[in-house]
Amino acid sequence: MEKLRNHVRVWKGQSDRVEDLSRSQYSLVSNGDLTADALQLWLRLPDEIKYDPALDQFKQHYEKEHVIIDQTPLKSISSPTKRLPSVHSAPHLNENLYEPKEEVAVVNRIRPEAKEQKQERILQNEDQPSKKKTKMAQAGYTVKITLLVGVWMFFTVVFLMHNEKSEITRHSSVAPGQIKDYILNTEQAKLSIYLKLTGPFISEQYQKKLDDRVKSNMTAMRVWLEKWHLKKDRNDSNGADDIAHSLASSPWTIVLANENQMDFQESETRSVVLQLDTIYTNRTKYAVRMSSNSNVTVPFTMSYTVDPLDPTAGVIYALVLLCALYVLIVFEIINRTMAALLLSTASLAVLSMAGERPTLTELVTWIDAETLLLLFSMMLIVAIMTETGVFDYIAVLTFKFAKGRIWPLITSLCAITSVVSLLLDNVTTVLFMTPVTIRLCEVMDLDPISVLMAMVIFCNLGGTATPVGDPPNVIIASNKVVVQSGVNFTNFSLHMSLGILLVCIQTYIHLRFIYRDTTKLKLTESREVLDLRHQISIWRRAADSLQHLSRDELVVRERLERKVKKLTARLNALVMETRRRAYPKDYYETMLADMKQKHKIRNKPLLVKCAVTLAFVVLTFFLHVIPEFNRVSLGWTALLGALLLLMLADREDLEPVLHRIEWSTLLFFAALFVLMEALAKLGLIDYIGGMTEALILRVDESDRLAVALVLMVWVSGITSAFVDNVPLTTMMIRVVTSLGTNPTLNLPMTPLIWALSFGVCLGGNGTLIGASSNVVCAGVAEQHGYRFSFMQFFKIGFPVMLGHLVVATFYLLICHCVFQWH
Repeated sequence: MEKLRNHVRVWKGQSDRVEDLSRSQYSLVSNGDLTADALQLWLRLPDEIKYDPALDQFKQHYEKEHVIIDQTPLKSISSPTKRLPSVHSAPHLNENLYEPKEEVAVVNRIRPEAKEQKQERILQNEDQPSKKKTKMAQAGYTVKITLLVGVWMFFTVVFLMHNEKSEITRHSSVAPGQIKDYILNTEQAKLSIYLKLTGPFISEQYQKKLDDRVKSNMTAMRVWLEKWHLKKDRNDSNGADDIAHSLASSPWTIVLANENQMDFQESETRSVVLQLDTIYTNRTKYAVRMSSNSNVTVPFTMSYTVDPLDPTAGVIYALVLLCALYVLIVFEIINRTMAALLLSTASLAVLSMAGERPTLTELVTWIDAETLLLLFSMMLIVAIMTETGVFDYIAVLTFKFAKGRIWPLITSLCAITSVVSLLLDNVTTVLFMTPVTIRLCEVMDLDPISVLMAMVIFCNLGGTATPVGDPPNVIIASNKVVVQSGVNFTNFSLHMSLGILLVCIQTYIHLRFIYRDTTKLKLTESREVLDLRHQISIWRRAADSLQHLSRDELVVRERLERKVKKLTARLNALVMETRRRAYPKDYYETMLADMKQKHKIRNKPLLVKCAVTLAFVVLTFFLHVIPEFNRVSLGWTALLGALLLLMLADREDLEPVLHRIEWSTLLFFAALFVLMEALAKLGLIDYIGGMTEALILRVDESDRLAVALVLMVWVSGITSAFVDNVPLTTMMIRVVTSLGTNPTLNLPMTPLIWALSFGVCLGGNGTLIGASSNVVCAGVAEQHGYRFSFMQFFKIGFPVMLGHLVVATFYLLICHCVFQWH
């Protein structure tokens, strides 16, 4: 009906003119239709939308029925110098002002007699978007929706047909000289069983270090799978007279702890896959058999799963899922958060088909709550800090230091970001520096996406240098085996900082070469066109945030949609008229004076409260290097700081602050954690580690360290570029500790740890989803109106990342193969 009404208006010559923004044109409903609920929806809109003349009817009705609203924002709208609400300026950046006369002058260059006809044609085209779509586009859309619905039907049917996995757990003990049998209630020719035992065992890494002669003299527990062919059918098949013959699998030997210390010994969990491939008859039974040469009774807890997923098939499924994720993200078929949700759910369906469907409780444990808590808390702190104007002020200082020149500005931003990332984790640093970078790029007419990519690359480099700068380093430095190998905050920072300094030099030279033509860093559209695009994005975001559940929401949404159409009409007219970009500034001094006047600290008391909170967070982060104070994790520290700031700010309404949280980014991380854990369950990470270990074993012992360092840097680096480095580090640290404790390889542990840290941290610069900071930066930039594409980041980040790995490889080889620093 609305489309029909728009057509009738156009036919009657009643289409709205672009330059006329009077309130009468937006009076779509009477004051009687403005209910209390509609006014509440209006109150929740951003200030730059709420106080627009298009919504004056809501303001007047609210003033009449309730109280007079603060007129401060209205002055900036009604005054000759008008506030420009732009999506690339967050609430703390909305002090960019413009003179409406310039815009009117541009629009007025269009012939008056043709202006109305152009706008009518634009409105007609907007009301009939289907005419713009080609048949190929329609066919592509149909295919896309069909495939997505097909994936949805696949995992929905699988979930309906498969139960959650049932892991059977039993408690028992083995007495001296006893053979304990556990009968398996299964009837199949080929039996494979995933067995997990928890008891007074030594660790797997420690057992690998033991020589065969030493192990033969130690007490141990032997476990094997056996098939019995019975003489006759009996329910109780434990009698030896009933067994005609048997077939056993290879025994699994577990070395026990010292007999004198076995009582109240800390338990250790060990696992193995036992299998038998025989011909089944109706008088065949399977049993798990256990014995011990210990002089005391050995207690244990056993859990098992029958027919676990075949590793080869699991790796294939994992690769298909990973490729599907990248196809959806690289070609931008659907939103990346939606792609992660879809593929993580599909991975759970694949596990369900293999009998490994996790329970909801187990699924929650797959999500790295520590990372999500850190992200959420720091987003909350940044959201409140933006109201003080401190980011604008930092932007002015940086602009003054760079004297308005492009490369000094980019160099300053990268240097500040990398230094701050040494102290804070790089996710927090990105949250702070992204608004500043965007603000400076807007002032200097630079493309924010190119500068943001350089900034986040250096942020990842700075975070690599310390144990607290990057989430993968936190995982590595807190590992029990790593700590036992002698790695601490001091030697970690010293070793990594020297290498990162060389990598930073390589990265800066590489970026200067890529952007040797500075025109690539500049915008290609006029400021007026970009301002209108971002203004449309703000109004569109506000309209999309409203649901279609009530009449009040429809009233407000209709008003917002009307504004979007008028802004779009103005944009199209402006694009047709202005094809070349005009720089708004002539001199550096004039721009600097204008910035100093407009961008000042707006709320000094709140800034002091934010500074106190931030000082607490940073100080507590540093206290993590002291074991006595390392009792509160990074995520909990950030949450305590966020709670402190909320109390000091004394907000009556938290909704505006919570609306600035990047919920889609948090959801993307949660889905990605589930997907990565599912890929690990399917055997992808173990396959990568196994291949790495096999390649090292093929090399002569004198060259194994060099080969291990090269393989660890490049395997973890390339993999980290395509798999988020947080879950990847969790898996690869097991590979490193296994290689470092393997007596056959005889490799030192610490060089492998440095190689892993270089690989997973530097590899994150390769793609958009390679590192958590990349995803956070893209999410914040998208909220401000600048959207990263996967290929945009890949074209810059991947070649730079390859340079990272080359420099890091030579650094490690020189340190550990030539000078033997370890």
